[in-house]
This record gives sequence, C-alpha cells and structure tokens, in this order.
Amino acid sequence: MMGETVKDQKAVGISYTLKNGEGETIDMAPLDDPMWFIQGLGSLLPAVESALDGKAIGDSVTLALSPEEGYGVRDEKMVMEVPREAFPKDLKIEVGMPFMIEAEGDVGASPWIARTFDDEKVSLDGNHPLAGIPLNFEITVAGIRDAEAEELAHGHVHGPGGHHHH
Repeated sequence: MMGETVKDQKAVGISYTLKNGEGETIDMAPLDDPMWFIQGLGSLLPAVESALDGKAIGDSVTLALSPEEGYGVRDEKMVMEVPREAFPKDLKIEVGMPFMIEAEGDVGASPWIARTFDDEKVSLDGNHPLAGIPLNFEITVAGIRDAEAEELAHGHVHGPGGHHHH
C-alpha cells in the first residue's frame, strides 16, 4: 500500500547496522532479511522507535545514542562474586556463559553473564551486555504492514522474520 508509514501497532521490518563508539559492528540485519517488530510495544529502544515513527518504506535514519539513551550506564552493584562451590562441580564454566538468577525482591529470574572465574570464585555481571556503550544505528525501513490480532496479543511478529512457535 502506497504512503504507509511506521506507526503504533504496525508490523515493521528494518534493515540496520549497529556499531559501538569505536565504529565496530555489533549487530546487523540486511535488507534482504530484515528484523521485524511491532511498533509501539517497546520491543526496541524508545529512541529507536521514536526515530522510526512516521517513516515510510525506503526511508533511512542514523542515530547516535549515549549509553543513557541505550542500555544504560554500567552499574558495578550489578557485578557479584559467587563461590565456585555454588555451581555444580561438573559444570564447565566459560566466560560469557549466561546464568538465570533470581535476585532478592526481584520478580522472576534475570540473565547474568560469567565474566571471570577461577577455582575459588565466579564473577557474574547482571548489566546488559551493551550497557555503558555508545550505540550508532543506521536503519532503513524495509517493510510495513498491519500487525495481525494474534501478533498484537503475543507482542511479536509471526511468520517470515518473526517467531515460529505454533
């Protein structure tokens, strides 16, 4: 449909390149295999959704986000040392290994990543992996369509570029 623009409750496909402050590519989705999401549901960073609002297919945006606008600044209180014996003896711990941990007063478990370890202790980091990093996006709108009722109910796009779980 001509003239369609990105707005809340539209399924939107984007091609993007995400680079850190040093210009290194962190993540990308090519134009021939865009990432699909539903605008307005908070699937993407608020600054990204805001920049895409009102754009049409073929429109591009370039965004430079500070850590505060991205995934926040690193919080050293979100790093903890855990005794090695708290983990199963046969578990081969590796740097970058995720662990789901339920923190006190937390609702549900959240991911923590092993940063360092030795025979005595494991250092776990609960910060988002991109916390503290300036983010530079180059985004092109690749597709726009009405989100289906089931997609809106589930909060994500189904079918090509979406989740397949039916």
